[in-house]
Amino acid sequence: MAFQMPFRFADKSTSPSMDSRARQSKMMEYDQPLVWVTLLLMLLGMVMVYSASISLPDSPKFANYVRWQNTYFLQRQAMFIVVSLLAGLFVFRIRICDLQKAAPYLFIGTLVLLVMVLIPGLGVVVNGGRRWLSLKVINVQPSELMKVVAVLYAADYTVRKQEYMHKLTKGFLPMAAAVGFVGLLLLLEPDLGAFGVIVCIAMGILFLGGINAIWFGGIGAVLVVIFGSIIALSKFRRERYFAYLNPWEEDNALNKAYQLTHSLIAFGRGEIFGVGLGGSVEKLHYLPEAHTDFLLAVIGEELGLAGVLVVIAMFYWLIKRAFDIGRQAIAIDQTFAGLTAKGIGIWIGVQTFINMGVNLGLLPTKGLTLPLMSYGGTGVVINCIGLAILLRIDYENRVLMRGGRL
Repeated sequence: MAFQMPFRFADKSTSPSMDSRARQSKMMEYDQPLVWVTLLLMLLGMVMVYSASISLPDSPKFANYVRWQNTYFLQRQAMFIVVSLLAGLFVFRIRICDLQKAAPYLFIGTLVLLVMVLIPGLGVVVNGGRRWLSLKVINVQPSELMKVVAVLYAADYTVRKQEYMHKLTKGFLPMAAAVGFVGLLLLLEPDLGAFGVIVCIAMGILFLGGINAIWFGGIGAVLVVIFGSIIALSKFRRERYFAYLNPWEEDNALNKAYQLTHSLIAFGRGEIFGVGLGGSVEKLHYLPEAHTDFLLAVIGEELGLAGVLVVIAMFYWLIKRAFDIGRQAIAIDQTFAGLTAKGIGIWIGVQTFINMGVNLGLLPTKGLTLPLMSYGGTGVVINCIGLAILLRIDYENRVLMRGGRL
């Protein structure tokens, strides 16, 4: 009896705290704030896509969608989000080491898809660009898939070639050749924006992986010359660039700078708190692609500076969290996972910056969507897959730091 009482006493006093710690540990197995921020961006994007596209069925360009009334794009975007979440849940269950093994094969497979896009009959032409493969229900854009695959491939390459990172021939040139081939295929579509994002991803990961600083600076200068030459030698890109420099000149405002001027008008109308949800005038056939590339302009007009700052703050937090997760992974010797996490941060950050810069007139007009928010199936699905990989890296970090096994 004397031994039983202390036993019962200890059982009653310690069990609740142990259960509490167990529950807390279970709750923190994944990054809940990261999930919520991602969901909030997608749901806000869906609302704004509905608002921006509500008048599109009245346009002759979208006459085929009239039978869906004004909810065609809303229904499609909702379907894309559901598919994206399911794809993210599937990818989250894949171990990072398995992704590392698959990275070269995924890269080759995506290259094949990029080649298929250029084959007449297989590639679908939309707005003058051959960038899609038709799967009847939806069109798939391989250049979007290449963004996440480029992150995985560049991270795997950097880990495999770590001892050669300070050498030009064995360290940088093979990766440059691979990215150059991807760039050639993308320029044939043409899709200069996606090429620019992929170059930033590859260069960013190589820099974080320890490439020679002198070579990195020289390569950066060469890339500036290459992109400048592409713009200078292409008449429509050159005209678009000069229109960007003086968008309010009458001829520019009615032609090459038409989107930019109406985007700026939308931001001007929104002022601090906006004209109210659904109250945009620019979306009424004045601002082309308001539901895709220029969704931020509609947000600025309807929700004002306050709404735009909230969106910027959420993206800033998302990108910072990606780098924090990557830094944590590298600290526990998970180099591939760390570089992948930071690569995802670079990808989302660069694409967000370009889209917002174009909408605000800081950069020349370029067809890149706002991640997670703009209308589009492939883009939203691939963004969710990238963030699911990020969540998986964070999950594995937490397991390893607790002394567990993967």
